[in-house]
Amino acid sequence: MIERYTLPEMGAIWSEENKYRKWLEVELAVCQAWARLGKIPQKSLNNIMNKAAFSVQRIEEIEKVVKHDVIAFLTSVAEHIGEDSRFVHMGLTSYDIVDTALSLLIVESLDRVEQRLLELRKILRRMALKYKKTPCIGRTHGVHAEPVTFGFKILVWYEETNRHLKRLRAARETISVGRIAGSVGTYIHLDPRVEKYALKSLGLKPAPVSTQVLQRDRHAEVMSCLALIVTSLEKFALEIRHLQKTEVLEVEEPFTPGQKGSSAMPHKRNPVRCERVAGLARIVRGNLQVALENIPLWHERDISHSSAERVIFPDSFILTDYLLKEMSDIIGHWHVYPARMKQNIQATRGLIFSQAVMLALTRKGLSREEAYRLVQNCSLKAWQENLDFKALVLADEEISRHLSPREIESCFSLEPYLQKIDFIFERVLR
Repeated sequence: MIERYTLPEMGAIWSEENKYRKWLEVELAVCQAWARLGKIPQKSLNNIMNKAAFSVQRIEEIEKVVKHDVIAFLTSVAEHIGEDSRFVHMGLTSYDIVDTALSLLIVESLDRVEQRLLELRKILRRMALKYKKTPCIGRTHGVHAEPVTFGFKILVWYEETNRHLKRLRAARETISVGRIAGSVGTYIHLDPRVEKYALKSLGLKPAPVSTQVLQRDRHAEVMSCLALIVTSLEKFALEIRHLQKTEVLEVEEPFTPGQKGSSAMPHKRNPVRCERVAGLARIVRGNLQVALENIPLWHERDISHSSAERVIFPDSFILTDYLLKEMSDIIGHWHVYPARMKQNIQATRGLIFSQAVMLALTRKGLSREEAYRLVQNCSLKAWQENLDFKALVLADEEISRHLSPREIESCFSLEPYLQKIDFIFERVLR
């Protein structure tokens, strides 16, 4: 596992400096492969390895004239190496370098995203266990359903994060390839062993077949992984936003000393960070559409994908990294109110136990339809007249013919709703 401190900041990974550094790594790996095959003299290789360098400023100056970034890069490198630069880029086309280096950048970025996911998963596990037996109301369609526990809700997020880790590792495997196969991918001016040796030294595998570019379904898979991750983060944020509503107020995102929620209303404590997560997640999802559009290219390649990728990959990785960090901090320092959760369980005056009463009646021999009718009659009266549901059930003559007061009372206990929680946790955390 890559330790956190070894991973550079996501913005630094996608800097121009690091991009050109990766290009140079690929060029040097190819030179070493050619030398291994006896096509570059050892003395020349030593000179190349010792002197190879570039200047971002110089590359930009040259590119203004030549209008080609790889040529500008190679010219800058040649200015540092001198005469032996004739061996650099030998038999290659631009995208032998660009696409292989892009795979290196994506792999490096996925390593950082994985570390963020592991940090979030650790926090979710801790919170799930902390609130494992903290009862709260479950909601379907936004309406009170039956009790769950707050830890159970978080456990769902924890397991979702596990699936993202699996997807990320699969996407990293898919993109951990390069191509050093020449102008249209047929090794016209290359020995295939150059690709094999160079990519092995870079930690990549050769794509079994490619055109002038790696096929963009690989890159779309990576973008799909990022889009799924941030969409789950938005899902978590949306739940927190609902639970922070004044009439619910079971959870609040952190509100730090000195923070102000409104320029007009001093009392406001708004879920602004969760709303920010929701907004920025939309950008990453939108970038997935661009990645999908990049898959169909003309013939052996065109350049329509290139300009878009210079935007969507840095932006999406930087945003995903930021959103994972934000959500880890929000959940790690949120305010949870178990007492309010208990109040909300009681808010419907017992209605959430309607299924327990219905099932108790069916166990006495009533058909499901008849049991449903009896319980719904009491439920509707409780809703419409704001009455206590248990009192109505106890007073109902038809129900009382089948259930004793003690049996009715047992239907209104929270304890049964907690009995399978341990089983679920064990199944997930084992």
